[in-house]
Amino acid sequence: MITPDASPFSRFPSRCGLALVLGVALLAPAAMAQEQAQPAQGDVVSDEVRAFCGNIIDAARDQRYLIQAKELKDLQAGVDERIAVLEQRRDEYQTWLAKRDDFLRVAEGKLTDIYKNMKPDAAAKQLEIVSPEIAAAIIMNLSPRLSSQILSEMDAKTAASLTGIIASAAAHQPPKEPS
Repeated sequence: MITPDASPFSRFPSRCGLALVLGVALLAPAAMAQEQAQPAQGDVVSDEVRAFCGNIIDAARDQRYLIQAKELKDLQAGVDERIAVLEQRRDEYQTWLAKRDDFLRVAEGKLTDIYKNMKPDAAAKQLEIVSPEIAAAIIMNLSPRLSSQILSEMDAKTAASLTGIIASAAAHQPPKEPS
């Protein structure tokens, strides 16, 4: 019998609560079992990953070595190219230096001949104007008699400076050993 207080919906909250408790009680063991199954599945996956990595490690190492070897060959080719350019420049420089030395020898000989034919007072005036090293080199190539006449016509300080340069050039000092 239905009483006025007892409607069909009055028992609904208690039934829902009971169903909820039963559902949680039934589903909790299933959820726990699923959680326990996941680590086992994770172990299987990590074992598979380890096996895969173990299988390809040699191939990966070989590939890395090939890449490094190619990079080294490229670097060596660059170094060889730079060395070739530097050797070419060195050869050009040595050729230029040889031409310069030949020119200086010829010019020095001709220049000495010019000063040999000049009067000592005119040669002295000219040599006072040029750099002391050049003047000393010219005087060294002249005969001692002509050199002394030219030096006597020069200013005393200039003549002393040139004599010092000539004396230091005449004092042969062996070259120092490279260290």
